[in-house]
Amino acid sequence: MNSSSTNFIKRLKKQKEDALEYIIDAYMPLVKTITTKILYNMKRQDIDECINDVFLTVWQNAHQFQGDAQDFKKWIGVITKYKAIDRYRQTEKQIAREQSDMLLEENAGSLQTDQFILQREDKNEVLLAISQLTDIDRDIFIMKYYLELSNNEIAENLNLSKAAVDNRLYRGKKLLATNTKLKERFL
Repeated sequence: MNSSSTNFIKRLKKQKEDALEYIIDAYMPLVKTITTKILYNMKRQDIDECINDVFLTVWQNAHQFQGDAQDFKKWIGVITKYKAIDRYRQTEKQIAREQSDMLLEENAGSLQTDQFILQREDKNEVLLAISQLTDIDRDIFIMKYYLELSNNEIAENLNLSKAAVDNRLYRGKKLLATNTKLKERFL
């Protein structure tokens, strides 16, 4: 038995697929028009998904429907309207979220750039301060804090005792500590 305008509601409530096919054929223009009006600025894929959601909702909730064919037309129209509005809101939220994420990424990039600049300024300040030390003290500081050599390795490279390297580092740190930024770095 096939669905018709007189028996499609009963057959739909019994979950007969021919009733769903009839509804799709009969009400697709109405559903498509309502959906397209609400989602006019969205992608075709979003509109198609919304239309599919409407017919799925009708199929799943057919047992709740009470009325005749005229009431059914109103019912499917209301379902379409609210599904389209929900889809519109979801898409708007997603767009807002994506824009927010982009702004956060831009700000993070800006913060990283600012941090990089500050680190470079600190490094230049340290190098300027180290350049004011004697040649041997400057070499010791560069080996220790830039080349990250141990005190023993520095002593071997410069033909000094480890105690001499320790003493020169200590005195150099005290001298450099007059600058508060450098104090944090070396002490």
